[in-house]
Order: sequence, then C-alpha cells, then structure tokens
Amino acid sequence: MPCRYRAGIPWRDLLARFGDFQVAHLHHSRWSHSGVWQRIFEALAQQAGNEYAMIGSTIVRAHQHGTGRKGGAASHRTQLRRAERQMPRQANGLEGADVLLAQTAAETVITNKGYDAQARVLELLPAQGKGVVIASCSCKKAARDYAPHFYQARHLIENFFARLKQYWTIVTRYDKTARNLLGAIHLAAAGVWLA
Repeated sequence: MPCRYRAGIPWRDLLARFGDFQVAHLHHSRWSHSGVWQRIFEALAQQAGNEYAMIGSTIVRAHQHGTGRKGGAASHRTQLRRAERQMPRQANGLEGADVLLAQTAAETVITNKGYDAQARVLELLPAQGKGVVIASCSCKKAARDYAPHFYQARHLIENFFARLKQYWTIVTRYDKTARNLLGAIHLAAAGVWLA
C-alpha cells in the first residue's frame, strides 16, 4: 500500500502482485477505521524520548518535484493565479497547536516564530513546567532569550513534512473519506519514521 500512496495511483491500478485491488482497499479501510495504522505509528512514537517536541504547520502549494511545466512563464503565472483563487482560506498553525500544546508530554517545545503568541504559547507552556524555544518575532520590542542550537534543530520537523509531501496520494487527498486519509497519513508517517 505504501507504493500506492507514494505514486498517487488509483486503487484499481495497484500492481497485481498485491492481489485484488478491492481486497487491498477493503483491508486499508478496515485498518484505518479500527485504528491499526494509528496504533502502529503511536508504538513507534513511544520508542522516542519525550525530551523535546517540535511543532510545525504546512500548506501544499505545489509538489516539490512538480516545478517544471510546458507553456513558458506567462502560462505558468496564469496557472498560479488560477490555483491561488481556488485555495482555501490560509490559517496559521496556532489554530491546531492549542490542542497539541495542551497534550504534549515533552519537557521542551521547539517551534518557529509563527508560534510567538504570549497568551496561547509563551504563558501556557511555562505554567505547565515546560521549556520554550521560540525566537522572537521581528515586531517584538524586546528580544527573548532562546537556545539557538535547539532552534536550528527545527529543520527536522520541516524535513518530516517535506518527506510526507512526497506521498502524492496524501498531498492531493485522493482518499474519499477522512478516516482513510488519516490512516494513510499514519501509514506514511510510520514509513518516514522508520526510514
């Protein structure tokens, strides 16, 4: 199944060596519904230490390998404008971070400047006894002290998102149900974790 998600092919085009595509899809659907993929990913995540947690957010504008196209620069600009009109409202990462930050078991949270929010992050985490590694936004009058060598480690979460975006079926949301998409994300994340 990982090859299906990586290549972005429909279930009916699954290689014959994997058996009947309907059976493969049925197994994936059932395992997504029963939480098998989630439990596999969580078992892998429990093996890691909880000393640091890195939180990041991402959007998908274009696949990282899909930069070349025919038609020249003018046609490319037209396609970009059309894609921008069709994109949903952009949201910052703080909307989902409130839930993650409240549940994190890590001792220190490392994230980018986009999470530099006083009431939602910078007061919440120290009150829970957790460390915070976030550089100050340039709009702040006073710069906050932080450990630059920890802050530079943020590239690990960015690399994770970049590798997850290589699974074309996940990026383009080929799965029809949210349950199957989440199962695919858990499966791909477990594969990225093991790689």
